[in-house]
Amino acid sequence: MFVSTPRLPAEKEYLNCIRCGLCLSVCPTYREFLSEAASPRGRVALVRKVLEGSLSPSANLFEQMYACFGCMACDNICPVGIRPADLALAMRQIQEQTHPSGWKQGLFGILLSKPERIELATLPLRLYERSGLRRLIYALGLWKILPTRLRDLEAMLPHLPQRPLRQSLKKEVYPTGKKRYQVGFFLGCAQNLMFAQESAAAIRVLARNGCSVIIPKETVCCGMPALGYGRSDLVIKQAQHNIALFESVQAQVIVTDCATCGSTLKDYGKLLANDPQWAERAAQFSAKVRDISEFLASIPLEKPQGHLKARVTYHDPCHLRRAQGIQDQPRMLLKMIDGLEFVELPEADWCCGSAGSQLITHYDTSLKVLRRKIDNLARTQAEYIATGCPGCQMQLNVGVRRAALDVQVVHPITLLDMAYTLGPSPRKNRGKRRRE
Repeated sequence: MFVSTPRLPAEKEYLNCIRCGLCLSVCPTYREFLSEAASPRGRVALVRKVLEGSLSPSANLFEQMYACFGCMACDNICPVGIRPADLALAMRQIQEQTHPSGWKQGLFGILLSKPERIELATLPLRLYERSGLRRLIYALGLWKILPTRLRDLEAMLPHLPQRPLRQSLKKEVYPTGKKRYQVGFFLGCAQNLMFAQESAAAIRVLARNGCSVIIPKETVCCGMPALGYGRSDLVIKQAQHNIALFESVQAQVIVTDCATCGSTLKDYGKLLANDPQWAERAAQFSAKVRDISEFLASIPLEKPQGHLKARVTYHDPCHLRRAQGIQDQPRMLLKMIDGLEFVELPEADWCCGSAGSQLITHYDTSLKVLRRKIDNLARTQAEYIATGCPGCQMQLNVGVRRAALDVQVVHPITLLDMAYTLGPSPRKNRGKRRRE
């Protein structure tokens, strides 16, 4: 079982908090509870007291660290550079290093260490979809009698593919025209298992725009789930595996269509900075990583000829807007599509309440945060809400179902791929919408 000397945050990481309260204005948990302990400022104070020895670590203290959504809004707004969300993650690591949980080794170290293991573990979900049982449950209205929490967890699931995308993709997809770029595509776990159509669309769009796309089949989890639960040792192993794998394909750029994967892959350089054998390799790897919207916005992009008559809004994933500083590029891609009416979502950059697994671990809080997001969505009267994170997509699926909104949750690349596929005639395609 994993036990080591914990890395304690340095004084400069917590000591200079001036208690100005700016972080309170952007924190989703403080907004819901109006409790100092549930605020970034309060968590910083708790961390300081523990590290200075005036407060003993307790289950309640670590619960406050896990209640943090890690949305990084507080990190961005702090005028003196305190990063409360990072401190919460650091405290989770300290807890795991001093009081390790065996189940985390099984989940993150064993299950997520091999893609075929995750595929086998999620086989019952694909059978549930393929057998027609899911369609029957909805056709008969039986989903309405499920316990509320189970109903919400079921609503998280998109329409699952018949088989994982990894099993059907070729190792390399060649461009439809002249080759201009050699791209490595990082296929994330959720994209492989649940959002296969969207990642397939991403690869088609890349190929259409001069990219030879290499898809290594042996990628493992990016590491964010293990990092979020304090297992930095497992993240290092996953990072080393993925770095070595992509070194073998010699890609000019490494593209991912998952915001969470992208932010984690870009941090490999920092994660391994003190490892003499891996520091340079990790830095070179991270320097190549691009979110798909970031990459497409940086190259000469073919304008879609299709006409998509639809009203669309956009939700900013925290790991895209804050962790990577990407906000204009996805909107630019959407605005390229003829016929599409783009409307800005109020509070588009506020966390949706997913934070990876908060709907499971902090159900009530997650739903409270989601409710405000869905209220804002309803005001836009959009037919689609686009977002570049699978966790956000699943969370929004729950909110849309709960509010009975006629809104489809999609990745921006899906709409761009549709526009490339549709014909240019407005009349012919008026009102045409894709049902996943």
